Amino acid sequence: MAAATPKPETLAAFEAAKGFMPVGEGLALHAAAVEAAALGLPLLEVGTYCGRSTILLADAAREAGVAAITVDHHRGSEEQQPGWEYHDPTVVDPEIGLMDTLPTFRRTLHRAGLEDHVIAMVGRSPQVAAAWGGPLGLVFIDGGHTDEHATGDYEGWAPHVAVGGTLLIHDVFPDPADGGQAPYRIYLRALASGAFEEVSVTDSLRVLRRTGEGI
Repeated sequence: MAAATPKPETLAAFEAAKGFMPVGEGLALHAAAVEAAALGLPLLEVGTYCGRSTILLADAAREAGVAAITVDHHRGSEEQQPGWEYHDPTVVDPEIGLMDTLPTFRRTLHRAGLEDHVIAMVGRSPQVAAAWGGPLGLVFIDGGHTDEHATGDYEGWAPHVAVGGTLLIHDVFPDPADGGQAPYRIYLRALASGAFEEVSVTDSLRVLRRTGEGI
């Protein structure tokens, strides 16, 4: 069976949105989200930024009648701060001098016609995870890339992935020359747990399925 693909207008909105995910990884994310949404459980993303990948999760959630949830404090991760490689001065709040990607994210969803299909949770991932109670059909980890943040995202959210559900980890680089190693380390941890099996690899995106209990 061919993988589900987003509608042309959805893909166009994704490509127009501010963010870093390439189209190939986006298509793999969308296909995984469509499959996971069949469980009838919410799809959750850690690391909203400006909503580029949220569009694809929301499209899959809309079609299945489930919720797409996205978690971010909207102050930017380490590599997005002033003086770092991925800093974008257009998403700095001029009044307080800190990054604030929330307004851009809301515009992204509005332009894509997806505002009614996304629940945006503004806060730090471990605190939101500690308050979360239910099972999830999908968790997509794409937040901060330090060991502290990647491990916090994994330990906070992976336990909520239902058996048969999907765990996706972005920016997995086995070679340190290609990028930071924290996402790679939580990916290895998930495989070593025996609770997840790898479904697919698309560039830096890893798609895993929960087959048993544990993290």
